[in-house]
Amino acid sequence: MESIKRTKVKDLLQSTAYGTEVTVKGWVRTFRNNQFIAINDGSTINNIQAVVDFNVADETLLKRLTTGAAVSVTGELIESLGKGQKVEVKVKHLEILGDSDETFPMQPKKHSLEFLREKAHLRFRTNTFNAVFKVRHALAYAIHKFFNDKGFVYLHTPIITASDAEGAGEMFRVTALDFNNPPRTETGEVDFKQDFFGKTTNLTVSGQLEAELAAMAFGEVYTFGPTFRAENSNTTRHLAEFWMIEPEVAFNDLTDNMNLAEELLKYVIKHAMDNCADEIEFLKNRLLEEEKTKPMDERSELDLTAKLNFCLENNFERLTYTEAIEILKNSNPNKKKKFKYIINEWGADLQSEHERYLVEKHFKKPVILTDYPKEIKAFYMRQNDDGKTVRAIDILFPGIGEIIGGSQREERLEYLEKRMAEMHIPADELYWYLDTRRFGTAPHAGFGLGFERLVLFVTGMTNIRDVIPFPRAPKTAEF
Repeated sequence: MESIKRTKVKDLLQSTAYGTEVTVKGWVRTFRNNQFIAINDGSTINNIQAVVDFNVADETLLKRLTTGAAVSVTGELIESLGKGQKVEVKVKHLEILGDSDETFPMQPKKHSLEFLREKAHLRFRTNTFNAVFKVRHALAYAIHKFFNDKGFVYLHTPIITASDAEGAGEMFRVTALDFNNPPRTETGEVDFKQDFFGKTTNLTVSGQLEAELAAMAFGEVYTFGPTFRAENSNTTRHLAEFWMIEPEVAFNDLTDNMNLAEELLKYVIKHAMDNCADEIEFLKNRLLEEEKTKPMDERSELDLTAKLNFCLENNFERLTYTEAIEILKNSNPNKKKKFKYIINEWGADLQSEHERYLVEKHFKKPVILTDYPKEIKAFYMRQNDDGKTVRAIDILFPGIGEIIGGSQREERLEYLEKRMAEMHIPADELYWYLDTRRFGTAPHAGFGLGFERLVLFVTGMTNIRDVIPFPRAPKTAEF
């Protein structure tokens, strides 16, 4: 049987070809008054209304028009008499492609995000998650387009690695050994020399170190892939599996790095606003409804669109960590001990509350902090002449805190070796990384953008598990 060509709902809603015969295929959102079917096919957050009468479909067929059922509808595209839509379909032929019984969890009512997380395999069928994942797609596309148009090389870095780029130690081990009877050394330890790779391997926490190798040949590269951290944090900001964008650029210094990061963020946010206007409007209104349930002093001063424009219209404020510490030490929340973590002295690791104060209260614009104490930063960051700080950058956003972390890299072999020794990072395991400093070393810089944090910001969602299709977190690995 020849398949009838369907027209997407998105295209029909923009059409004025009244009187033409069209076919719509999608899923029933609602069926009311035994006459009006709201159909969604995923092409847009909006539904199209199909009007059916008893001459077209018998009662048995109408009873099967339940929420979630897949249908094919052929009929005449007509101007709608009802409010809320310009067009509708007057049904001539109706076919049920797939029934949906009364146990379908996504009934047309308000569901909590916690409930929908438990039904992550079905939550795509709600307006909220249709919008969230359309925005996620637009942001991913924009990232690739931004770097491609600048001449960057997209590098696929390994997911399985023998190095710990951050020195954090919270990694998932990858092994093919028999857990019940692993081979052991003479001293009784597990003998990883007999494992698949002949050594201990883990899931990667970053593609940065490998990206640096390629930047020393191509000049400009970026990675965009999954990264993993076995941090036992059950918070709204943490995932065990998440995606990172990591550009690395030869001959860039700290200022170049800041310029690139700010340009990237503004580009991708604007792309999402231009290409997901309906979705962002829906998410804005959803957020406004949510805000009404909060006490007045906890409500956001900016709605979602205003918050996004806030980042587009302002030059990011640039200041050193040392300057930020002075501002925080002298701030009212610090003096009145309203911060959970009081800032007493230089060297403190800034928390989300401090970062958000700088952005939302003090400067009222996105902030780039530079030149952090070396003791709280990674081994590969270039040391400043003061012997105390490194050329690091963190970009801070409203509602999020840190969205980008990066640095100018330490290109001087002797400084890098000394710092690795101080931090007990074995040089023999990273000989390949040190080789880039032996053979034609050059100044270079890069940063990491947590993709889910970006999506969280642009969608206005408040839990990071709601912006990744299938969240992986402690005790959570469903679907």
